[in-house]
Amino acid sequence: MIKALRGMKDTLPPQNEKYLYFLEHCTQIAKRYGFEFIETPILEDTGLFKRSVGESSDIVGKEMYQFVDKGENDVCMRPEGTAGVVRSFVENKLDRAGGIHRFFYHGPMFRYERPQKGRLRQFHQFGAESFGIESYLEDVNIIMMLKKILDKFEINYTLKINSLGCATCMPPFREKLVTFLDTLEGLCDDCIRRKATNPIRVFDCKNEHCQTLLIPAPRLNDNLCESCESDFTNILKLLDKLNISYEVDPNLVRGLDYYSKTAFEFVSNDLGAQNAVAGGGRYDRLVEFLGGRPTPAIGFAIGIERILEMIEAPQKERHGYYFGALCDEAIQPLFIEADKKRATNKVTMGYGVKSLKAHLKAADKMNAQFCAVIGEDELKNAIVWVKDLQHKREETYTIE
Repeated sequence: MIKALRGMKDTLPPQNEKYLYFLEHCTQIAKRYGFEFIETPILEDTGLFKRSVGESSDIVGKEMYQFVDKGENDVCMRPEGTAGVVRSFVENKLDRAGGIHRFFYHGPMFRYERPQKGRLRQFHQFGAESFGIESYLEDVNIIMMLKKILDKFEINYTLKINSLGCATCMPPFREKLVTFLDTLEGLCDDCIRRKATNPIRVFDCKNEHCQTLLIPAPRLNDNLCESCESDFTNILKLLDKLNISYEVDPNLVRGLDYYSKTAFEFVSNDLGAQNAVAGGGRYDRLVEFLGGRPTPAIGFAIGIERILEMIEAPQKERHGYYFGALCDEAIQPLFIEADKKRATNKVTMGYGVKSLKAHLKAADKMNAQFCAVIGEDELKNAIVWVKDLQHKREETYTIE
């Protein structure tokens, strides 16, 4: 028997109902905030993620599903959504069109990592990306939108936030941090590698010994330039005015190299070790890195599988019809009537001849509101017997 690959799962009822329920309400909220749907390919040029996500990230270094295709192209299955949206933004010359562009997306992502609760090799994200707004107000707008989604599903969370600086304050801080790291002994191999590629990623290390060594390290939010400090202060003040609670986390750097300025995560204690529900931040230089015109941008992504563990889909309401035949002669007339009825209703039909009890049981299993059956007497009188399973009422109607 062939089974699904490790870390990749089918989505079947009732989980698929929660999945669609989640996407429906995320889509509604995104549209209210002015976002439009975008879909990008699952397969992309590997260079896209090396240039955007960054060589120092675990995603590029260890986790990408990467291969050379039959056309000798180096390709990979997308490990995250932002890079593909930015590639599309540049390729379709939206960076040259100017103005504001807001997109939301959802779909599967792929990372080759050890499967565990809340972390699969094929997983799904809902994300949003906003281009063309430099103001800190859009940072708060994005956080509010994400908060509204989590509140809709009654998720318990803590908002963690930090500033990662910009092209002005990051380089001198990086030098200061590297000078400090050079004094340490016993850093893990990942931190040693990150020191040479993207030093601030050491704060993202999960090694407890490294975290102990980093306690006296300089922090970026103590070394921000005037512009970054002003924006970060204004963000926190506005969050206070909106009664949105948060924690400033100087260790929060996110796992991708393209972030700058605002970075944030929503974490939940209900999830155990893998407690990040959603996260995002600003990436003002990424459009330029990928060949476009300099364009400010910010976005977020939600891990759908993690959310689904914490939400309950609403009680499914009965709707639609189930058609059943009590004799052979009724099958084809019912088949024709079922097709007519589908012009205005959901209709399923049991093809075989069954007893009334069996048809009622089948209709109940399909969550139909009405069970409509025809037998010999009904055919003779051109009528149909219908039971409303929701209100427990029985009626007969002419087939017409």
